[in-house]
Amino acid sequence: MTTDVTIIGAGLGGLTLARVLHLHGITATVYEADASPTARPQGGLLDIHDYNGQLAVQAAGLMDEFRSIVLEGRQAIRILDQAGNVQLDRPDDGTGGRPEVQRGELRQLLLDSLPDGTVRWGHKVSGVRGLGDGRHEVTFADSGTVVTRLLVGADGAWSRVRPVLSGAVPEYSGTSCVETYLFDADTRHSAAAKAVGGGAMYALDPGKRVIAAHRERGETLHAYVMLSEPEDWFASIDFADPDAAAARIAREFDGWAPELTSLITDSDTPPVLRPFYTLPAAHRWDRTPGVTLVGDAAHLIPPNGEGANLAMLHGAELGEALAAHTDDIETALTAYEQRMFARATAAGEAEADAPDDPSLEELVSFFARAE
Repeated sequence: MTTDVTIIGAGLGGLTLARVLHLHGITATVYEADASPTARPQGGLLDIHDYNGQLAVQAAGLMDEFRSIVLEGRQAIRILDQAGNVQLDRPDDGTGGRPEVQRGELRQLLLDSLPDGTVRWGHKVSGVRGLGDGRHEVTFADSGTVVTRLLVGADGAWSRVRPVLSGAVPEYSGTSCVETYLFDADTRHSAAAKAVGGGAMYALDPGKRVIAAHRERGETLHAYVMLSEPEDWFASIDFADPDAAAARIAREFDGWAPELTSLITDSDTPPVLRPFYTLPAAHRWDRTPGVTLVGDAAHLIPPNGEGANLAMLHGAELGEALAAHTDDIETALTAYEQRMFARATAAGEAEADAPDDPSLEELVSFFARAE
């Protein structure tokens, strides 16, 4: 089978691209390894910024639908010290440019905006090879294949499309996150719920340990416990024994307020380890006919609130470039990549300029200025 536009990965970037192409009358097929939209959890809250992610939503013609899934009040930010004392408590006054939505709901919004059959579920890529003249053959784990004149890798950190363009391999950043959930928090975990407040909470030991939490839809608290330790350190913890793993992680926070450590020890779900990986800050590749990347497949940095926003913006900008150059794919890809590379370089420079070990006062000041 031969198709015009083949997108690998039904994440936010790939789906935004498919939606923008659909609006311009360009047919695309999205191949996703997951067996269905609900095959695995889709993550927690995302703040969608007015300078990148919302621009993508606008390009996709979905602003009204987007506003309907915004969780009011979740832009509130609270910073605590290790004893649980409030250092900053900024309410959500409705004027900020980063409304919060559930990742899964945003993804479903994009899926619902596409024609039936656009996404082919249960298609795990096992290999990609060039055929010349800008065409590529994609092979799936079930031995099926597809040939395309335009291949887009939107398949995340461990992209199977990236090796066609670049030899770069993600490297461990030095920090990992352990995720937990507390359900019915206002009634069953009231101390933790009070500490988190109505939006996002950060309890900081700058540069070393962080307990962060979001209040998601309803009374759910989603916590992210971040530790700067080698991968081998985490490998020594038996996450197959949830209670023992939670207790081991909590020991790193001995002396912290119990309402904070309870976000680890009182989890209603097994703790999940998520190492953070990165690609070089200025990752780029030579223009290769018929193929490109979006989102984490193109640039990968530790979570800083920008990843999902940039993936969606990539998808929207690539879609608009292709619509503007329907008879010249290479011109479209060149225009898209030049903008994307420049943005990635600027983000890398900003990351490099940030202090390696900011004080609590510096972090409080940063969040107090943030809009």
